[in-house]
Amino acid sequence: MIKFQNVTKIYPPNTVALENISFEVKSKEFISIVGKSGAGKTTLLKLLLAEEEPTQGRVFFDDQDVHKIKKSKLCFHRRKIGTVFQDYKLLPFKTVYENIAYVLEVIGVNNKDICSQVPDVLDIVGLSEKANNFPQELSQGERQRAAIARAIAHRPEVVLADEPTGNLDPYNTSDVIKLLMKIHEMGTTVILSSHNREVVNSLEKRVITLEKGKIIRDEEKGRFFL
Repeated sequence: MIKFQNVTKIYPPNTVALENISFEVKSKEFISIVGKSGAGKTTLLKLLLAEEEPTQGRVFFDDQDVHKIKKSKLCFHRRKIGTVFQDYKLLPFKTVYENIAYVLEVIGVNNKDICSQVPDVLDIVGLSEKANNFPQELSQGERQRAAIARAIAHRPEVVLADEPTGNLDPYNTSDVIKLLMKIHEMGTTVILSSHNREVVNSLEKRVITLEKGKIIRDEEKGRFFL
């Protein structure tokens, strides 16, 4: 499904973010990308989204080189991917319902389908009762669940979660990870970027470890060893 083939990313003047990275992700797999700050985790995700271009190597999604997709067609590639960020990136002047509906509006979903899909997604993340609240009226954990709802509203094939528990206490961290597992069990491929040892070790899923831009470990049912 996803393939990184000998990928190197160098930022000017000579900062090596990733060096000769190669790995594959199967459809419906759950993997954790781990490493210290600056190891290259976020760069890797940006390459998959075609927000960055590799200095060398190729990145494939469903056998298509994502960096050869025309700019006018990139939106269709990105619709296959839902992204969850550490800082939520919710629109502050829209309610939870409106934040999710907005994503669907942008990709051209009609109002009738929006009215049926948004409540379904809110139910999945346990925020049905918060539909009319604004982000500032939510707890940190609720904001992240709203962000996850927005990420899965358009039924993406893949969810990228970039340090989604970085701002959360242990209780809310547990809730968010359980939710990502639930989404995975529904048939979605999940790629989790994290430096949370307890979270990664509790998952007992595949772990790819980055160190200074290189893959130093790739293990099924791996653990966080850094």
